Amino acid sequence: MSMEPRAELIRQKAAQTPEILREMGVDAWLIFVRESEAMHDASLDTVVGSNVTWQSAFLFTADGERVAIVGSLDVARVERAGVFPEIIGYKGGIREDLRRVMTRLDPRVLALNYSTENELADGLSHGMFLLLENLLEGMGILDRAVSSERILSALRGRKSPAEVERVQQACKVTQEIFDAVTPQLKVGQTEKDVAAIITGEMEKRGLTPAWEAIQCPAVFTGPDSAGCHAGPTDAPILPGHVMNVDFGVKVAGYCSDMQRTWYFCQAGETEAPAAVVRGFETIRDAIRLAGEAVAPGKFGHEIDALARGHITGAGYEEYQHALGHQVGTTAHDGVGLLSPTWERYGERSHLPIEEGQIYTLEPRLPIEGHGIATMEELVVVTADGCRYLSEPQTELYVIPHSG
Repeated sequence: MSMEPRAELIRQKAAQTPEILREMGVDAWLIFVRESEAMHDASLDTVVGSNVTWQSAFLFTADGERVAIVGSLDVARVERAGVFPEIIGYKGGIREDLRRVMTRLDPRVLALNYSTENELADGLSHGMFLLLENLLEGMGILDRAVSSERILSALRGRKSPAEVERVQQACKVTQEIFDAVTPQLKVGQTEKDVAAIITGEMEKRGLTPAWEAIQCPAVFTGPDSAGCHAGPTDAPILPGHVMNVDFGVKVAGYCSDMQRTWYFCQAGETEAPAAVVRGFETIRDAIRLAGEAVAPGKFGHEIDALARGHITGAGYEEYQHALGHQVGTTAHDGVGLLSPTWERYGERSHLPIEEGQIYTLEPRLPIEGHGIATMEELVVVTADGCRYLSEPQTELYVIPHSG
């Protein structure tokens, strides 16, 4: 598949920044970082394209200026990224150059890389903020500062066709791995055994997991499993168990994040019992209803309420998490959520859905005595709705009894 390199996508994102700043009513955006390999700011992966060692300031303006002020030995790698026409390398300290550039720009509204809502936009530590206060003391600029969370959310959320293609390819490969793993499954394997099979299929294809390997894949089986946010255990798959896998891969820097459900037959069974099928189909239909409702301008809590209501209306308890999150260069990307209006989600559920965003749809419910029914599909928001990037699981995967 032919796609431009990641560096070109970063340059495209940087080129989008002026329009977004104007849309947000912001004159300039300052990303202030140091030792970014150790204390990484996700903004760098979106619009900068390199790490730095010393105190560094990356400035984007609504007029289209892009200025980098970095330690002299960082100049070469910032140049190679090809984002900043103006790169200022300092030797003794950043203060003089930073004050000079900020005086020239004199922004009425300055966005800084901090956020209470979006962890990906919260790269400015408290210590770095205090340092910035000292560097800009007496200028009054920080009195005009706001969070850059809406800027970064728009940049990461509004995917280009090339970005969507990468996520779709990651979904395609993930489904291929699920299909390759299914014939290898049998009663008696442990969660760790299944994880090893999946990891082997991933490594055959030269891919890496979409999140930390200890939990990717997450494998959970039976009614007493630890769930998808815990790593695989030595718990065995028993007859009558429902097993789930939460798994994704990275393709050219972009992630998939998908879940699938299997049923392991008991002796004498040739298909899943009615209770298991009903649970599975309730989840499947909740996803379908939510997908039909996703569209630009809708709010995340509206979509979540449809899926949640369908599940509770069928007599199951509500799931204890959001219906969906955004996906991109990380498995949890962007800021908008398809979520209830719970305190833990802040304002995320009240943000309008935008064209180009990619969301998961991942409700779940317990099936008494068997385990959890869940699937996770990915959709990209289009001008008038959404389309699936994953191939939805419409039928339960059934593993015959092998005794």
